[in-house]
Amino acid sequence: MEVALVTGVSGAGLRTAAKILEDLGWYVADNLPPELISKMVDLGLESQPRIERLALVMDVRSRLFTGDLGWVVKELDSKGVRNRVLFLDASDAVLIRRFESNRRSHPLQNDGQDGTLTEGITAERLRLAQVKAAADLTVDTTSLSVHQLRRKIETVFGDADTSGVGVTVQSFGFKYGLPMDADLVCDVRFLPNPHWVPELREHTGQDVDVRDYVLGQDGARDYLQTYTHLLNLTIEGYVREGKRYMTVAVGCTGGKHRSVAMTEALAGILAEQGDVSVRVLHRDLGRE
Repeated sequence: MEVALVTGVSGAGLRTAAKILEDLGWYVADNLPPELISKMVDLGLESQPRIERLALVMDVRSRLFTGDLGWVVKELDSKGVRNRVLFLDASDAVLIRRFESNRRSHPLQNDGQDGTLTEGITAERLRLAQVKAAADLTVDTTSLSVHQLRRKIETVFGDADTSGVGVTVQSFGFKYGLPMDADLVCDVRFLPNPHWVPELREHTGQDVDVRDYVLGQDGARDYLQTYTHLLNLTIEGYVREGKRYMTVAVGCTGGKHRSVAMTEALAGILAEQGDVSVRVLHRDLGRE
């Protein structure tokens, strides 16, 4: 198991980091008291399927968190668990602006004598000084956008399988309605329908004869090539914007012939490129 201990000053982006790690395939537990970390790791090791990557977010919201993670790291080392500490920080001015824009109080703000936001931030920095000094990675989010923070975390905690975009290519029949979760929809009803070819009617787009018939029509290959190019441009934009999942819906009349053949062909091309993970679904196949 690999464990990421995520901590830092309030307002520096801990919730955002947690969401990014979830997108990278980590199991994330938020606001966990340090005393429960060892038990959480044991549960992850014993679970089926086993949790391979566990991210634990800790901050001063938990009154049990003193800022000392040294003993936690030693305990994880004794279990043979690889662990890294990520500390998020930001300047006082930016933290104050973020709290004021969200109209939220600092977790330690009411513990001080004056009850001011500045006092709460100062108290938190003192409490977390030890863990910050021992952190494996410290990220200052003062001038970082969400996308820049994502790229930094992906560089350290991502891998080839999780840093790209996961694309689901789904065939469907227009007569059954549009897929509600589709990000992009393409319509292949402009191609001749194999339904009207007696020897192909009972077959589906997964069969070789139907596939060859569909892709052999005028404009089919050009459409496939052009749409693949558009998808690649979109995928590049998704990566820049930090989006990790895309659903492409390919529709024909009944979702049996043309859309199925085109979905299989499109998914095959994307999979061969190797920079995305591809999943194929045929929503309405067999529905007739």
